[in-house]
Amino acid sequence: MITISVGDAGLYAVAILLLFLTPGPVWVAILARSLKDGFRGAWPLAVGVAIGDVFWPVLALLALGQILAVHTDILVWLRYIAVVVFVVMGCGLMLARNDAISAPRQLTRSGRLAGFVAGLMVIFGNPKAILFYMGILPGFFPVGTLTAADVVVIAAISAVIPFTGNIMLAMALDQVSRLLQSARLRRQINRATGLVLILVGLAILFS
Repeated sequence: MITISVGDAGLYAVAILLLFLTPGPVWVAILARSLKDGFRGAWPLAVGVAIGDVFWPVLALLALGQILAVHTDILVWLRYIAVVVFVVMGCGLMLARNDAISAPRQLTRSGRLAGFVAGLMVIFGNPKAILFYMGILPGFFPVGTLTAADVVVIAAISAVIPFTGNIMLAMALDQVSRLLQSARLRRQINRATGLVLILVGLAILFS
């Protein structure tokens, strides 16, 4: 039986969407694999990432259940931790330098199996993710009273939103890659660019 409210689930979904929109190694790998091998090169990575996106929140909820069984009053402090986590992340993003981001070469190797393994590697290679989920989940849900169905819903939200975003990103990049490979399109772009340059030159001449 599902006990979490639609409002809590919706707010958590928005938070996961915002986290997905923060560029990182997965974005770079999706971009590189899509431009290199098209959609077929990117979707296996998205699947591998989705598996990790299910694993960490479920493991975090199980760990929180064990902690609450011993220290029931810690839930109040965990909610404050969730607030601090998001405030710190938000401030960090606002103050961060706009340096170029890059992905390890292992994430961009060709092949479906390589893409799937890369997705697993980028997620399971970051065990700090469980601490992140342990910090934020109590801010959205009453962790001490969650049912198995609630855990399934939370895990689904944690995985489906990033997976959908990664797939949409891969499909968009695949279309861009196909368009850029069209000789006709490149010729049209060259003509349009050339025309603009000529107009700029004439504007300078008669100004």
